[in-house]
Amino acid sequence: DRVLVRIKDLTVEKADEEVWVRGRIHTSRAKGKQCFLVLRQQQFNIQALVAVGQHASKQMVKFAANITKESIVDIEGVVRKAYQKIGGCTQQDVELHVQRIYVISSAEPRLPLQLDDAVRPEVEGEEDGRATVNQDTRLDNRIIDLRTSTSQAIFCLQSGICQLFRETLIRKGFVEIQTPKIISAASEGGANVFTVSYFKTSAYLAQSPQLYKQMCICADFEKVFCIGPVFRAEDSNTHRHLTEFVGLDIEMAFNYHYHEVVDEIADTLVQIFKGLQERFQTEIQTVSKQFPCEPFKFLEPTLRLEYREGVAMLREAGVEMGDEEDLSTPNEKLLGRLVKEKYDTDFYILDKYPLAVRPFYTMPDPANPKTSNSYDMFMRGEEILSGAQRIHDPQLLTERAKHHGIDLEKIKAYVDSFRFGAPPHAGGGIGLERVTMLYLGLHNVRQTSMFPRDPKRLTP
Repeated sequence: DRVLVRIKDLTVEKADEEVWVRGRIHTSRAKGKQCFLVLRQQQFNIQALVAVGQHASKQMVKFAANITKESIVDIEGVVRKAYQKIGGCTQQDVELHVQRIYVISSAEPRLPLQLDDAVRPEVEGEEDGRATVNQDTRLDNRIIDLRTSTSQAIFCLQSGICQLFRETLIRKGFVEIQTPKIISAASEGGANVFTVSYFKTSAYLAQSPQLYKQMCICADFEKVFCIGPVFRAEDSNTHRHLTEFVGLDIEMAFNYHYHEVVDEIADTLVQIFKGLQERFQTEIQTVSKQFPCEPFKFLEPTLRLEYREGVAMLREAGVEMGDEEDLSTPNEKLLGRLVKEKYDTDFYILDKYPLAVRPFYTMPDPANPKTSNSYDMFMRGEEILSGAQRIHDPQLLTERAKHHGIDLEKIKAYVDSFRFGAPPHAGGGIGLERVTMLYLGLHNVRQTSMFPRDPKRLTP
């Protein structure tokens, strides 16, 4: 007659109810004729008490005390109100009085890492000499590391980003598309591409879904988006680069000005930020216990600065750089700090990049031949989206490709896409892992990639 319940639902309102709970043994501690267990499900846990009495023998108490950590168990028992708050548990006002306990799957006695060590803030570990777990150990034993309350919260919130991205764009009239990831030519015309064997020839893993997004615009879909893997063969071992990541991509035809698209993308991100604040406070607070960070700030409407304004702010701060020079990573971060000080926002747009630092398919600014109709979006001083109005005229596209020294034969399929009438359009690609990392104020994108791929890691 007992009902299977979730630990997060075990509150004072359920006091004196008989329940059935499945979870993992987080800790166990025997004390005389009693054994205290902490039972865990995802980021929630509850204390369970096995005590000698009507429902438990000495042998049962001993049996419970010897169940290995991380084993999966079923517990039948009664929810009881706690006499005092139970520290170390998410459910502090109630505990489970165990009547029966069944081991569903037993874990090996020796674990490659302890979950309590894996959720300890590094500073706290340094202060009292207790162990913390380094990144390589975490990633080598990712299955265990993903069980921590912090990892559970990170990836629940990341799932929320995808959900909010999809909800918002569908509400705005966008169509979700699926694009090929195996392609016949490097999608961005560059060398940073993975080559794969394809029957009697070679193919490439897509660096971007851009060509196919644009083809859909040419096919009169008007507004499209996709969520899928993106591959970059860059030998970059930084805190924010991966060789495979999840792209949140948008492409849209516009009527008068490419800022219609910029505003739509920015509003989509704002709706995501608002949705995370409203729906995922528990997850945000869980992560901040291990990785303290100031709450993410943003403005409505989103702050938009022109590139020249950003350069002027950097020069005022003592940075020497030319008008047509691209932003280095240190200068990006410095500009983010300057914007935060001046405008009190962690999210902003930098518009009108120099044409010289953008790809060949970027539309030149008709009012200034040295600038372009392109833009980047930043969170906490780091780029999360690069976008532009695309050149939709095949003749101009060919001229720009020649200017960049690109082999026209290699991009023939791309240029040909625009020969049958193409509306003016713009778009951009967002890195899901970067958005998650920067929203939560984390320091490495590998923390927000479930099974990260970088130049040195191909497993698990």
